[in-house]
Amino acid sequence: MNYTENNKQAISWLKGNLDEERLMHSLGCAQEAAFLAEKFGLDTRKAYIAGLLHDCAKCLSKENLKEIGKNLQLEDGEYENMKVLHAPVSAYLAKEEFGIEDEEILSAIRWHTLGKKDMTLFEKVIFLADKIEPNTRDLDYRDRIMMLLQDDNGINRAMLVCYKETIKSLLSRNLKICMSTVELYNSMLS
Repeated sequence: MNYTENNKQAISWLKGNLDEERLMHSLGCAQEAAFLAEKFGLDTRKAYIAGLLHDCAKCLSKENLKEIGKNLQLEDGEYENMKVLHAPVSAYLAKEEFGIEDEEILSAIRWHTLGKKDMTLFEKVIFLADKIEPNTRDLDYRDRIMMLLQDDNGINRAMLVCYKETIKSLLSRNLKICMSTVELYNSMLS
């Protein structure tokens, strides 16, 4: 697959389909994903395109998200929660709109919000890149996560910190928490 050509196509499409802040976030996530991929010995080109497309469905209307989502295999609670429904829909669009067939990329996009048990290193990199990209995320938080990544088992410790923050945020806004998020958090404590 020609990732360079796909990146150009994706950026052009994102400019027309995302608001300015989400575009900046997606560009930052792509750069952060490539940086983290290099740090962990992964394919930086694949990480870049996964980061770039991870939120491609984020600005779709609720109706469009639900229309696409009703035909996808979803976790309990995903269909009702627009904050997380964009992830499986983004994976669907990555495949259908951009021709991405690499299962590692599609899975990383699909699970970048909820996560799942036994995530691969690549999936964890995309998950973390989404949380710490420097264009729209808190830089102090990013620095804290980057410090954790220096330690042995740092990526798992960083994931746990991110999950704690995500769960706190969901609770403070009285939003539902998908069971897979709770299960992953609990499994990370063991």
